[in-house]
Amino acid sequence: MTHAESRTPGLEDAVTVQFDETSERPAAGEVVMTLADVAVAFSGRTAVRDVTFDVQAGEVTALIGPSGSGKTTLLRALNRMHDTVRTAAVTGTVLLGDLDVYAPSTDPTLLRSRVGMVFQRPNPFPTMSIYENAVSGLKFNGVRKKSLLDEAAESALVAAALWDSVKDRMSAHASTLSGGEQQRLCIARALAVEPEVLLMDEPTSALDPIATKRIEELVVELKDRVTIIIVTHNMQQAMRVSDRCAFLLMGEDKAGELIEFGPTAQLFSEPADPRTLDYVNGRFG
Repeated sequence: MTHAESRTPGLEDAVTVQFDETSERPAAGEVVMTLADVAVAFSGRTAVRDVTFDVQAGEVTALIGPSGSGKTTLLRALNRMHDTVRTAAVTGTVLLGDLDVYAPSTDPTLLRSRVGMVFQRPNPFPTMSIYENAVSGLKFNGVRKKSLLDEAAESALVAAALWDSVKDRMSAHASTLSGGEQQRLCIARALAVEPEVLLMDEPTSALDPIATKRIEELVVELKDRVTIIIVTHNMQQAMRVSDRCAFLLMGEDKAGELIEFGPTAQLFSEPADPRTLDYVNGRFG
């Protein structure tokens, strides 16, 4: 069965309406995502537990903490990336606006159109052209109208600060781009379906300092367009790009737990928990 044959009925309409200038998007400061007592386990072993905080629209929220504290595990739970892992179980509540992310009636494919993902290493489709990569999410969701695809590709590439360097070679393979450009293409691919939230899992860890700086600048620019949740090990990066931070730490039972959540400036200057102060000052982790 082809993607077009198997897609959810009405999905093209649901995605297409997001390009209507009159469609409502969360206003800055509104709660766009709610986590309440979220826990993730694999084969009965808890990997992260008891995470509760709100994500506000128009902001960058950073998940910080040492390796093994559950940051990426938590991030992947926010758009049901663990659905493909047979032994995974997610409990608690994740809301996207009023939508219960884990309700049986929630379509994971449509959810991922609203909550996009950018991974640690750039992962464009290497045999596809730059243009095909940019619109691949829309085409997977059943959108076929060329004018809409063209408009979405240009808009997303402009937003990802890549349009000027690729507009004259849209038919070139994505593999011809540099590492930093490939990551920006992945960001454009996620932006093309106009998500409300963009999840970013250490998006600069595989990049050189110059490309890292450009991605960081892009993250700050994009928050007016899409709410961002980013995992980072780099404390300076968290300070530069985020508005709020969630600090996770591995407990004695090896499960990650939320230690503190709040404005980034507060967490780095006057945290409520001494473990947060020790971590952001580099005393461990």
